[in-house]
Amino acid sequence: MLKQRIITALILAPAAIWAIFYLSLINFAAVMLVVMAIGAWEWGPLMGCASKRYRIAFVSITSILIATLWYFLTLEQLWQAPKLLIEQANIVLWLAVAWWLLSAGLTFVYPRCSAFWSSHRSVRGLFGWLTLVPTWLAFMVLRTSEYQVDSYHGAQLLMFLFLMVWSADVGAYFVGKSIGKNKLLPNVSPGKTLEGFLGGVIFACIMVSIAGYFIDWSFEQYRIVIPVTILITTISVLGDLNESMFKRQAGVKDSGTILPGHGGVLDRIDSLTATAPIYALCYAYLGW
Repeated sequence: MLKQRIITALILAPAAIWAIFYLSLINFAAVMLVVMAIGAWEWGPLMGCASKRYRIAFVSITSILIATLWYFLTLEQLWQAPKLLIEQANIVLWLAVAWWLLSAGLTFVYPRCSAFWSSHRSVRGLFGWLTLVPTWLAFMVLRTSEYQVDSYHGAQLLMFLFLMVWSADVGAYFVGKSIGKNKLLPNVSPGKTLEGFLGGVIFACIMVSIAGYFIDWSFEQYRIVIPVTILITTISVLGDLNESMFKRQAGVKDSGTILPGHGGVLDRIDSLTATAPIYALCYAYLGW
């Protein structure tokens, strides 16, 4: 399994980086829509929908919601005015923040309160839309940032988000395996430990600091980005735990099988779905 995970990661990571830096904005938006659509397909079992008809319907509605956002935000024009894009995206991004606050509460008290949302597919479907749709929007807000000034600026922002999330995952895995003893939330994910969580946050801060050193950040930039890194890596754990909670409730081990050794797309982007909207808002209001 570890060998499969490594091989898949070695293929997937360069492909993701290439797409972020070199796809046109319209093509990038389309690729992200496809990724969210696959995530919507995998959300079906988490809703208790085994029927292909229901899953196709959920994918279709999710895609329509994203396409509607795409149409009304007129990204082709708004990438020339990133501040205007942020203003129009604000409601959806803050709605995502509200969802993740609710999600944190549901995760911390699990399995209490699970009877209501687990018995209503429509509620779990709403949770899916609140997870996937703002993620697409956040990626586009970040990728189009300062596009007229520097077409790669938004790509660099996304790479820092990836760096935070991926390094936190790596740090949490190795620290948790080596010295992890205290379970973080055993009712949701028995494998996660408090030591692993702290190790992931510290490792992410170290990696971001190293990256900042090579691009010659000022002290002021470090003063902003390190607290943001702590926030984002903490939220990334919430995204992972949230999916674990839904999978546990649905009796599902992985969200899918499309990625050998990794499971499904949702298994790979669960941390990003939680962090991307909040990271986009942090950059919009703080900047660095």
